[in-house]
Amino acid sequence: MQYWLFKTEPDAFSIDDLAARPNQTEHWDGIRNYQARNFLRDQVKQGDKVFIYHSSCKEVGIAGLAEVVKEAYPDHTQFDPESHYYDPKSSPENPRWVMVDVTFIEKFPDVLALKKIKTMPEISEVGLVKKGHRLSIMPVNEQEFSALLAAARV
Repeated sequence: MQYWLFKTEPDAFSIDDLAARPNQTEHWDGIRNYQARNFLRDQVKQGDKVFIYHSSCKEVGIAGLAEVVKEAYPDHTQFDPESHYYDPKSSPENPRWVMVDVTFIEKFPDVLALKKIKTMPEISEVGLVKKGHRLSIMPVNEQEFSALLAAARV
């Protein structure tokens, strides 16, 4: 099993939105960065745990936990000219972008704020605390996952 952090803007899709979906499951679409896409396509697997991270909002930080329930498949929004994520260079025969399905596990009592995460001495490898790392999908090692999970559940 691997561990991940998926960023989302809660005005567009939040941990509460995931919890409210049928079967508390939703596809994670709209990834349009090649490195993040490669993580989804090549490394994110069914059963992996995912922190849901709220960005570009008042309470920036880790809001909850999800699990990957379906591995990478073509992101349908790339084919829809009406979609914000439309990619005219992509085709059903040669899709460029993928998505995975995640299911809700839990919402934390409070958002584990980025400010707090940056003060945790055991957190040094995750992209959140490194300069220039702005990916919307990023790996989290097992030790940091455990430390973040414990801090979020307090």
